[in-house]
Formats: sequence, structure tokens, C-alpha cells
Amino acid sequence: MLSIGQTIEVEITDLNHAGQGVARVDNFVVFINGAVKGDIAEIIITEKKKNFAVGKLLKIIKSSKNRIQPPCRYFNWCGGCQLMHIDYKEQLNYKKSRVVNELKKAKVNIADTRIYDTVGMERPFRYRNKNTFSVTEKNGEICIGPYEQYSYNTVDIDRCIIQSREADKAAQLFKNLMLKYNVQSYNKNTGKGIVRNIVIRSTKNDQLMFIIVTVSKEFKNKNMLVKDFVLKDSNIKTVIQNINSKGTNLVMGRKNIVLYGRGVISDSIGDLNFTISTNTFFQVNHIQTEKLYQKAVEYADIKKDDICFDIYCGIGTISLMAAKYAEKVYGVEIAEQSVVNARKNAVDNNVGNAEFYSGKAEQIVPMLYKQNIKANVVILDPPRKGCEKKVIQTIISMSPERIVYVSCNPSTLSRDIKLLESGGYILKQVQPLDMFPWSVHVECVILMQRSGLEDEK
Repeated sequence: MLSIGQTIEVEITDLNHAGQGVARVDNFVVFINGAVKGDIAEIIITEKKKNFAVGKLLKIIKSSKNRIQPPCRYFNWCGGCQLMHIDYKEQLNYKKSRVVNELKKAKVNIADTRIYDTVGMERPFRYRNKNTFSVTEKNGEICIGPYEQYSYNTVDIDRCIIQSREADKAAQLFKNLMLKYNVQSYNKNTGKGIVRNIVIRSTKNDQLMFIIVTVSKEFKNKNMLVKDFVLKDSNIKTVIQNINSKGTNLVMGRKNIVLYGRGVISDSIGDLNFTISTNTFFQVNHIQTEKLYQKAVEYADIKKDDICFDIYCGIGTISLMAAKYAEKVYGVEIAEQSVVNARKNAVDNNVGNAEFYSGKAEQIVPMLYKQNIKANVVILDPPRKGCEKKVIQTIISMSPERIVYVSCNPSTLSRDIKLLESGGYILKQVQPLDMFPWSVHVECVILMQRSGLEDEK
């Protein structure tokens, strides 16, 4: 019988959804951080629950063939990446298996479904166009970086190999200028200090949006710091101060003040250009985003007389791509600023057959349906929590020919597929895609087709 403090030798037979190694001992599942499938390891039991236990890795007795030396010096502390000790090809296999396992868990019928291998990157580094770092102080020194694993302690880094070198440079310059102008980081325990976080957004051509998250509007030497900042880094096109005075772990507040530039940056996907604001969603991986959206449009198979719904449309990225082929596209998005951007993006790209609505999808989609606005093709790209049930029910009532679902969460994706399956749709194709190399996250685009569609044609 397992007990806390017990030291044992185990074989790692799998990885769970969090990237932890999985071993089985005395009918217990044991989760071990840092273990790789195929490892033989010595562990100590640190926690025991009714149905599982947690172990700490003490020693690798025999390394898995898929274990590698982490390419990042901060891997053992940083909580940003979970899989840097695993060969990249094996990461792609793991991500496909995650999707398959969730589909099976939800009891989705996949007997006749084509599930493809995960689409990876040729070079899985320097891909992130957005990063958020905590700003703290330790022993009189400013620390800027991600949080430690399983804590809110800041890992002080001088580079992040999954973001651009220009973003690295900007973060270090900002740290130096905080010291130069005696700008203090915020201490949530004492309530003293000013700067809580920084957020850096970058474009394909290395234009930077730099967001300084503070607890209040005014702080010492603000204007001088910003002036010095943009003079020393020509890549910085806009600097924004975001005010977050709430005692929560949310990174950003609602109020933004433009300190330099236009307050927006522009980027492209294919031949389309997009305006990006402070709080709007834009996929973080330029290279993989183009592959993802191309696959979504391919699956949608939009004809010139099709009406297309793009639900959870953000700033209109997929909507505008779909509009090239459709008679009309209706985009629905809860974030008002994103809809403002989407409408501007439509004008800027000379797209006249896309219409955007701001509001909750579970309210807007039924409203459109009641107005007899129906879609032949539906594209879904919801947040991690998946679709609201009312949205899915309305889609089933609308009876579109094809449904394309883009998801960053295999669990909620599988749940929603099962609901659509019960409404008469068949899962035809599943394409996992690696948007976040070195992490446990996997993006997926799937195609569902209305049952009996071939017979109708």
C-alpha cells in the first residue's frame, strides 16, 4: 500500500493532460512532474488521495528515448512551457493522442473519422507574438518574467526563446529604465509600488506594442521613461498604460491610456491586414495561424451562394477569409472592441459582404435565426470553455450543411461535438495543430457534416 514519504521505482507509461508522467503502483495512478513516457525513475510519494497519488522525481534510472536536454535554461523553474524535456516529434504524437483520448472519453463516434497527425513547426522557436510577464522586486532588484510552476513567484529572465528577440530586447530595456527612473514594481502584500505586469505584442515585421500594467494612473517619471524607451528602441510603435487596481490575479484592467503612438498595431494573415488593439484576440503564432485558418476555410468548402456564420469571430480573421468565397458572412463576438476592429478590418480589406454583431453568442445567434437569417456553413472558434449550449441548439435547429469548429481545448471540443452528433451531425475530419510548441496545449480544427447530406445531393 502506497504511503506518503515512500520511495519507489516506477515505469512511466503515459503523460496526462498537464504533461505530468503517469505511473501505476498498487492500483494507484501516480502523477510525476518532469517524467517522460518510457522513463524508469525513482520517485518519492508526496501526496495521496482516494484515487491517485503524486510523486516527486528523485532520479532517472533509465532515460526514455524521447527525453532531451531542455533548450531553455529556465525550464526547471518557468511555468510557461511544460514539455521542453521531450523530443518535439513525440510532443506532436502526445498532442494527437490527447485529442483522440478526449473524443473517446466523450463517446464520440470516430469509427469513420479521419484523424490526422499533428501539424508541427519546422523550427518551433521564437513564434509567440504576445507574451505577458510579471514585474516584481527581489533583494532590491527588478525581476521581469513568467511565473514559476504552480506559484505566483516571478522567474527573472533575460530572454524567452519562444518570443521574438525584439520582445526580449524591449523587456530588458524597460527593466533598466525602471531602475534608471526609480519606478517601483507593485508589491501585492504591502500595497506599495506601481508596475504589476508588462504585455508585449509583436508583428511579423517586428513592430511592438508595449503595455505597462499599473495599479494607478500616475507614477514617478512616467513621461521621461516612455520618451527614453521609444528613443532607444525603434521597434516600439506604441506604448499603452493599462490600469488594474483590483486585488486579483487578472493581468489587465479595463482602462487604457495611450502614452505613445496610435494605440494599435497592424499585422497580416495571408493577403489580409488586421488592426490589433490592446485587449483584442489575435492568434499568438503567425506561422501556424495561416495553416490553421487555411484548413478551416478548406473544411468549410464555401460556395458563392453560401451564407456563413463565424461565431466567436474576434477581429474578423476567419470571417474575412471566408468572405472571399461566400455570398454573405455574419460574424458574432462578445468583445465590443474586437467588433469595432473587425468592421474596420473589413473596410481596410475592401470586404463588403461581412457583417459583424457585438454581444453574447447565445443571444445574437438565436436572434439572427428568428429573423430568418440562416447559415449553410457555420464556423465556431470559441474560448477554452467551448460553446454555450444554446448556441449549439440553435445551430442544430438551423441545420447547416457543414460545421467547422476551431478549438484550443480538446475536452470542451469533444463535449460540443457529442452534442452536435446527437443533433444529426457526423464527425468527418480532425486536424490537430501545434500552435504552442513546448507546451501541453493543442489547437484543433474539425469538420462535421449533416447526416444524410450525400443522399440529399
